Amino acid sequence: MYAVVKTGGKQYRVSKDDILKVERLPGEAGDVVTLEDVLMLGDGADVTVGAPMVDGASVAAEILEQKRDKKIIVFKKRRRQNYRRKAGHRQHLTVLKVTDILTDGAKPKPAAKKAAKKEEPKAEKAEAKAAGGDDLKQLSGVGPALEKKLHEAGVTTFAQIAAWTEKDIEEFDEKLAFHGRIEREGWVDQAKKIVKGEQE
Repeated sequence: MYAVVKTGGKQYRVSKDDILKVERLPGEAGDVVTLEDVLMLGDGADVTVGAPMVDGASVAAEILEQKRDKKIIVFKKRRRQNYRRKAGHRQHLTVLKVTDILTDGAKPKPAAKKAAKKEEPKAEKAEAKAAGGDDLKQLSGVGPALEKKLHEAGVTTFAQIAAWTEKDIEEFDEKLAFHGRIEREGWVDQAKKIVKGEQE
C-alpha cells in the first residue's frame, strides 16, 4: 500500500517503513507526527484519488532526526554593473520514518517513550563527586571539553593542579596541547586559592 502526501508545499509517494526528508516539522526525535494531506491512496490495482484530499486518510510517521541540508551557494550577478552577491543557505529538514498509512479516520498509536537519558549526566556527576573529583570548570578558560581532557589525563582535583611544578606544567601543556594556557590563565594560582578557601 502506498500514499501520496503533501507537506511543506511538496508531494511525496510513501509506503510503510520509508524514510524521507521533508521541510522542518515541529517536534523532537522519537515523536509521532500525522500527515493529513493525503492526495491519493493505492493498494495494488485499487487506487483512490482525493478531491483534493482523501477523506479520513492520513500517514503516521516517526521523527528520526531534526537536521539541516547540505549548503547551497546563492550567487547573483548583474553584468557590467559591478554587482555581485554571494550567500550560503542550509535548509532545515526533518527526517521521517513512515510507520503506518491510516484510512477511515483511524488515529496513530502514541510513540513508546524511551528510557530517560537525561538522568545519565547527573549520575556521572554523582560518581565524579563520590570519587573525590572537583568541578574544574571553576578555573578560568576551562570548559567541559578541557575538563574532559584533564580527567582523561588523571587530573580530577584542584589540589593536584595546585601541586604542579614548572616541569608538570610544561608536560601537561605539551601532552594536552594547551598552547601555554595553563600559565596564561594562571590555573595553578587559582587552584591554590580554591584549595586554601576550602581548607579555611
